[in-house]
Amino acid sequence: MPKIEVYRDALIELIGSGPLTDEQLEEIFPCAKAELDESADETGIMKVELNDTNRPDLWSTAGLARQLRIHQGGNHPDYPFFSDSGTSRESAGRKIVVDSSVREIRPWVVGFVMTGDPVNEAVLKDLIQTQEKLTWNYGRKRKSIAMGLYRSDLITYPVHYRGADPETTRFVPLQMEQALSLREILRKHPKGQEYAHIVEDLPLFPLLEDDKGEILSFPPVINSAHLGAVQEGDSSLFVELTGTDLDSLLHAASIVACDAADLGYTVEPVAVEYPWETPYGRSFTVPYYFQVSQSAPIAQISALLGVDLQEKEILQALGRMGIEASIAEGSVEIRVPQYRNDFLHPVDVVEDVMIGCGMDFFSPRMPRDFTMGRLTPLEEYSRRLKTLLVGLGFQEMVFNYLGSGKDYIEKLYPRDEWDQAFAHTVQVDNPMSENYAFVRPSVIASLLQAESVSANAVYPHNVFEVGKVAEQYEPDPTGTRTLTNLGFLTADRGAGFNLVNSRVSAILYYMGHEYSLRECRDSRFIPGRAAEIVLQGTDQAVGVFGELHPRVLDAWGIQMPCTAGEINLEGLLDHVGKTGGSA
Repeated sequence: MPKIEVYRDALIELIGSGPLTDEQLEEIFPCAKAELDESADETGIMKVELNDTNRPDLWSTAGLARQLRIHQGGNHPDYPFFSDSGTSRESAGRKIVVDSSVREIRPWVVGFVMTGDPVNEAVLKDLIQTQEKLTWNYGRKRKSIAMGLYRSDLITYPVHYRGADPETTRFVPLQMEQALSLREILRKHPKGQEYAHIVEDLPLFPLLEDDKGEILSFPPVINSAHLGAVQEGDSSLFVELTGTDLDSLLHAASIVACDAADLGYTVEPVAVEYPWETPYGRSFTVPYYFQVSQSAPIAQISALLGVDLQEKEILQALGRMGIEASIAEGSVEIRVPQYRNDFLHPVDVVEDVMIGCGMDFFSPRMPRDFTMGRLTPLEEYSRRLKTLLVGLGFQEMVFNYLGSGKDYIEKLYPRDEWDQAFAHTVQVDNPMSENYAFVRPSVIASLLQAESVSANAVYPHNVFEVGKVAEQYEPDPTGTRTLTNLGFLTADRGAGFNLVNSRVSAILYYMGHEYSLRECRDSRFIPGRAAEIVLQGTDQAVGVFGELHPRVLDAWGIQMPCTAGEINLEGLLDHVGKTGGSA
């Protein structure tokens, strides 16, 4: 969970309710899902841990103080500098011009200017901490959000955002004294080495420069040593954010802008001009309000919280969370604050009502329903099956349920079947790594992965797993369903169809199932040496087994013949219920 450092005196001043002891702070921290981690040291810095990751607006002194102040009855702050779909704030000639060359490499950039009193140590430290927390936690280690601070007085607007040649473009990066090419920065600068993986394979590298050609930064890696060397005493800062998701950038920019306003700075909007159409037009000014309102039925709020709340109580509770709300036709509708973007469902509204009321508002009550834990029929059936497999000489394995398309598809099927296989496999949206981009569609791939690194073990190898697989399934509201499958594999010189057929026969006999076989054309197996399992009284296959194709074994680097099979346990258990067999 995020942990931030704040100057204690600055936090108390921003809360505005007078002196507070550590004990008093701990009493009000829960409204921000926070707790005191370490008391202030000799420098006045205290550490606060946030117990949730969906409120990045709390990861700063100003953001934390805002929530505490409002919950204690303070006034809601006003941020008149925001534009929205119906208004556009004056940018006073400050703008960012985006070149089409960045569209395929790192397409989005936003920014604004903050002016006021010269920044002191506490403000600068908090800005840098906000930058680090937002880009590391919220921005996936700068991959989707990177933020830069610059000395606005030295910048000649408009700022230009373009793709640059990594070999010929040179500037002096922060904390260095000699000019380096963008490619050299990746090799020689500590930040370049740390974040090279984000950009090193791109044909062009992102670059920010002002209208005179003075370079601001090479995002998401490093600022320049001239315009990007912000220090104490600067009174006008240009804040920019680049990344791969526009809404995330706008949200992060809103958070920093609201923090700056709460610290007493004037936020001056900056226009952004794109050569292509964006969800908010080709040109808009930032900070930009893009949040969508959310509503929740009052009956749902009362039901989930277990208390019949009056309309006035709901509005007061939301007000203590900094949320403007109204009630009409039995539902409460909220206007999401500019610095928040975590309302995805009516339950999120309910949660804020609960926090706004405070835990003391709800009287403790003993549970009225008592239940006994027990195994599901599927789990009991799976345990019997595992015991049977062990008795047949198999060793149980346990694998991850996420993996790569290469393992789950490319190593199993011929090239002309890849597109169809990918289309029917459940993929992870926005994965952190391509190694965990797909949900497992079959247990056999996992067993092959284990066999591919087991050549030094004494043969025969008999392994199995009872585990989850996922498939696309339109009748389900999620479009997918999760199944429990038995997968088993044998690697040995004598492994052939007769061997695996006898084992399938033993498994189904001892589990009490009558079945028949029919030929299958699963390309993972050798043609003519594979079969589908069809249970008595049905025409749907619940499993498949056979001799694995040499192409599959070569793809995994396996030198020994292998047989494998996979059976769906829900199908077997459902058959027990229909036939009255033993389970």
